[in-house]
Formats: sequence, structure tokens, C-alpha cells
Amino acid sequence: LVVIGSGPAGQRGAIQAAKLGHSVMLVENFTRIGGACLHTGTIPSKTLREAVMYLSGWRQRGFYGRSYRVKERVTAADLMQRLEITVRHEIEVLQHKLHRNFVDTIHGHGSFESPHRIRVDNGDDDPQFIEAEQILIATGSRPARPPDVTFDSVNVVDSDHILQMRELPRNMVVIGAGVIGLEYASIFSALDIDVTVIDGRTELLGFLDREIVDEFVHHLRDCGVSLQLGETVESLEYIDEQRVILKLASGRQVRANMALFAAGRQSNTDTLDIDKAGLSADERGRLIVNENYQTEIPHIYAAGDVIGFPALASTSMEQGR
Repeated sequence: LVVIGSGPAGQRGAIQAAKLGHSVMLVENFTRIGGACLHTGTIPSKTLREAVMYLSGWRQRGFYGRSYRVKERVTAADLMQRLEITVRHEIEVLQHKLHRNFVDTIHGHGSFESPHRIRVDNGDDDPQFIEAEQILIATGSRPARPPDVTFDSVNVVDSDHILQMRELPRNMVVIGAGVIGLEYASIFSALDIDVTVIDGRTELLGFLDREIVDEFVHHLRDCGVSLQLGETVESLEYIDEQRVILKLASGRQVRANMALFAAGRQSNTDTLDIDKAGLSADERGRLIVNENYQTEIPHIYAAGDVIGFPALASTSMEQGR
């Protein structure tokens, strides 16, 4: 088995196959294993959340009052320090699991040469070629970016770049009221940052029970989060080095120090040369699989974000297994 991608689906699929006695090669393009879950998604966002909840004294405010803080002025450096410690520890845990289960790993960009042949380019040496009876595509996803928006990684960011921030914004606007957008909106509002959420839909989180959503919306508004639903962003302009202005279809304008785009994800299949394996993807790069996670080519499987909803670490792990 060759597994392309070391996120939750890839690592769990590789380890499970190794436990069953198969020879497994795990291909990872990034310099550190773990995929988006470990470096830009689940682990970082939950680490930031816990760091913010602790440093802001959020959980104790009901007892000590709304002005209570564990640290008077929380900085981006405080959050990034805790994030690096957590990620480093998780990498060590994952490396130990792969080593203990005799999963071979190779660094480089994997792509198809043929349905059974994988090409691995690492940028230094000649490409390596691996023949495999079975292949698991677990390359995950990345934030989808509007083509007409310029991202400078400071004032205009996506959910990857926000983890590289050097200063906390005074106010921010989140475009996209999905799981990721609302998670970051709630995290930053706990730091007493003014947050505005913009989404073209009139209802939030359509896959959840309405009573839960109504209660959640009440809490968001109680925390000062402004929800602008049924609104779409027509254009974004930089005012200066610290501010941007968003013009909405309704004619309204929103100014902010930071604009976070969290309007969906794009599956990472566009650089795999999947056509050489006889595969095709939809407009978001997602692969279609059956109930056993087989693609249209029976010996090639796909799991995790690369096949779309629900795109959670927990479900991706189970799909990989």
C-alpha cells in the first residue's frame, strides 16, 4: 500500500494496513508529517481556543466578573508559543506510532505516473518511483480563495495564514459562517476583539439542530459578535497597511484590521495527475468514492477531506482505517 498524505486519514490508514501485515509507504509533501489537521486545522485551532480561554480568564468571569483576566494583555506571541509546543509534541507522538508499526515514510510530492505507479519528487534528487498494489489518496484540503482577492497574510488571511499572525487585530471581519469561520470568530471575540461575521446564507450551520443553533447565535451576539447574514462581499480594498474595507452587495461597507476568509475548502488533487490513473474530480477537487472508499479505479482509495463532507479529523481517521 502507498498512502499519499499523512493527515488523519492517511496516518490511520497506513497504520491499520501495517497492523494487518501489509508493506506500507507513506508519502508526505510537507517538511513535517501530520497534514492540515496538525499544522493548520484541528490541532492549532483547538490549541488557540484553549490558550485563549485560559489566558483571557473566560471560564472564571462568571465568578470574578467580566473584567477578570489571567494575563492583562494577551499577545499573538503568547498564542503562537503554546501552539508550537503542542504541534511539536504531536509530531513526536505520530512519528513514534509510525515507527512502532513499521510504516516507511518518504518526503516529497507524490503524483501518479500510472494507476499502479507513484512518482515522488523532493526537489533535490531525481524522482523516485514506487509500484503499489493498492493506493490511498489522503491529500486533504486547503482554504478556497476567491480569485479576485489579494491575500497579504497580514490584513487579509485565510485559516492557514492566521496561524502566522504577529499581532492581534483590534477588530476583524470573518467571511464565511461555516464551522471554521464561526470557530475563529468565537475565539477572537473571547479576546475582546470586535468581530463581524458575513455570510450569504440566512441561516447558520444547516446540518445542526435549530434549537442548538439559536442558542449558539444568542451566545455569539451576547459576546459582541455582529452577524451579517444574507450579505455577500462584492469587493475588498486596502485602505492602508493596517486596514481594509469590504464593500457588500447591499451597498454597506465594513472596515477592519483583518479580514479572514473561511468560505469553504479546496481538495488537494490538482497536482496529483489523477488523470494518469484514470480518475476525475469535481470543481472543488473532490473525489467520488463508494461505501468502501474505493474510487472509480477499484485499487485506488480516497479518504478524508479529499472526498468532502464531513471533513472532520475524527471521521477522516475512521475512513482511513
